[in-house]
Amino acid sequence: MPEASIPLGSGRPTLAIEGQVASDLAAALVALEVRERIDGLAQAQLAFGNWGTRDGAPGYTLFGRDRLEFGKRLEVRLADAVLFAGRVMALQARFPKAGAGEAELVVQVEDALQDLRMKRRSRGFEQASLADAAQRIASDHGLTASVEADAPTLPLLAQVNQSDLAFLRGQARRCEAEVWLDGTTLHLAARRRRGGETLSLDYGGRLMGFDVRADLALQRTELSVAGWSVADKQAVKETADADSLLGAEVSDGEAGAALLRQKLGARPDTVAHLHPGSADEARQLAEAWLRQINRRFVVGHGMAQPDARLRCGASVELTGLGPLFSGKYSLSEVTHRFDMAEGLRTEFVAERPWIGRGG
Repeated sequence: MPEASIPLGSGRPTLAIEGQVASDLAAALVALEVRERIDGLAQAQLAFGNWGTRDGAPGYTLFGRDRLEFGKRLEVRLADAVLFAGRVMALQARFPKAGAGEAELVVQVEDALQDLRMKRRSRGFEQASLADAAQRIASDHGLTASVEADAPTLPLLAQVNQSDLAFLRGQARRCEAEVWLDGTTLHLAARRRRGGETLSLDYGGRLMGFDVRADLALQRTELSVAGWSVADKQAVKETADADSLLGAEVSDGEAGAALLRQKLGARPDTVAHLHPGSADEARQLAEAWLRQINRRFVVGHGMAQPDARLRCGASVELTGLGPLFSGKYSLSEVTHRFDMAEGLRTEFVAERPWIGRGG
């Protein structure tokens, strides 16, 4: 096992309410969880000790609703970086059994994507691409949209009894794009276009622990998508092949799909519920779905020293894990967690489509 060399860092985050630093609330914080997933909508849950002296008398200290109130903007910061920003959506009280601990006020906070899931709509976007629909939806919510995805213009994009967020997630998934919010900008982009620096995490240093598994069970060697071309009035069927599709993402190792073909034989599959309207759309759907499946050949759950740069979509270089599991990964889930027992740390789920060759 590598010799530990863990850098020192702040063990407690900073909080701000409506842009004003709240040192007293940071001091009362007993637990924090900031969660972010690859499909968008980040959430935070903060628990505060809620017993002490208020106005010169013992009692509950945070029930005044003057500081922590529905709709107020709350930021969680690490040094000068913002880990999370959102609005208070729920207030919860915990009253433990007498003698088992102090009363707590728990605050649930969600980012601005919450607005996009609050109302269901049925409408159509005629002669529109994903970028066109995203621009309109973003404008409806006072946001701007940045779309970097290979999405064609279609005769109709139908939003049928869906929230704006569910509609965008579904459309983004069809062209291998991911959804996230950065400030007031709504982003939809393919993973290869998310950019940013690759962060290095060394086991025994900034990488505190890692549990990783390579699993052939859900891998596929090829994927077919079938539909009906309205323009040509004929059936369409397109097939994506894993060997050629993910070559650029496989480093010095072996792809899960290639190993599946070699060890167990070809495992093709068909997705029948996507209803593409053209051969081009069927091909794009087949490639997008096969990439999403095969990128999860190697999945690891890790814990690292706190770092605001560890975000969904970020690329990390993990070292000290031996020839099978060292190398680059992409983060699909990130949780920044704080409690009184272990302090502040960052937990994540990392994935990639290949495993090392050994040696």
